[in-house]
Amino acid sequence: MSLVPFDDRDGWIWLDGRFVAWRDAKVHVLTHGLHYASAVFEGERMYSGEIYASREHSERLISSGNIMDFKVPVSAEELDRIKLEVCRKNGLEDCYVRPIAWRGSEMIGVSAQNSTIHLAVAAWDWPSYFDPEQKRKGIRLTRAKYNRPDASAAPVHAKAAGLYMICTLSKHAAERDGYADALMLDCRGYIAEATGANIFLVRDGVIHTPTPDNFLNGITRQSVMKLAKQRGYEIVERHIPAGELGTFSEIFITGSAAEVTPVGEIAEHKFTPGNISLSLMEDYASMVRRQLVGA
Repeated sequence: MSLVPFDDRDGWIWLDGRFVAWRDAKVHVLTHGLHYASAVFEGERMYSGEIYASREHSERLISSGNIMDFKVPVSAEELDRIKLEVCRKNGLEDCYVRPIAWRGSEMIGVSAQNSTIHLAVAAWDWPSYFDPEQKRKGIRLTRAKYNRPDASAAPVHAKAAGLYMICTLSKHAAERDGYADALMLDCRGYIAEATGANIFLVRDGVIHTPTPDNFLNGITRQSVMKLAKQRGYEIVERHIPAGELGTFSEIFITGSAAEVTPVGEIAEHKFTPGNISLSLMEDYASMVRRQLVGA
């Protein structure tokens, strides 16, 4: 399958207050965000003309900017409106939405306090993150080489561009070996997440999920936990040693891109997508199509 480069597409991108033709939405090569990863972003999905949990994503982008010591130049309410305008101008009703804010090119160096903060919003067609047929069977994960950093070593509660460097490296290595993704541990050796999704593990009908103290408490993660509680499932949020991995019967991951995706294998351990994984996958798909935000 040939790839369509993201810099050579038809359409419109909202950039610093106005719509710009897709191919003309550019930044300078000496942009601080490129050299020092001073950028924050969101990944969101629109279903049937409405962006799921739009306000939560907008608020998190602003919070991420604050953590990264800059102010996103619009309010959450304004950002909600811009995102919808971008989707409608591009004629999209089911799509992926990407707001991003970054430090500009006025200063190039570690310190860049006087740089302009830029904001862009793009949207494009993006179907299932994983092959739909494989998704129901359970995707294959390997172990990542890198661990998530400690909260004292990096701004782990911001959705910051620089934190994804080790995710890209880990996913590339996984795909080269025939896997769909990789499991990342935290710096203490506890199970953390996949490269771009949170993780849930099932044992004896109880759902376990890692405490998000060294990684993002995902918006999809929070939604799925609410859905699980509605079904009466018990959820235990705790630090999970990697040595427990083989004791679980079902595993699934969650995220705006991944949605709810069962896992069939992590390295030497095998799992079978069961009632809990598959029911929550269906519940989530049904919920976002009905736009029951916060349900």
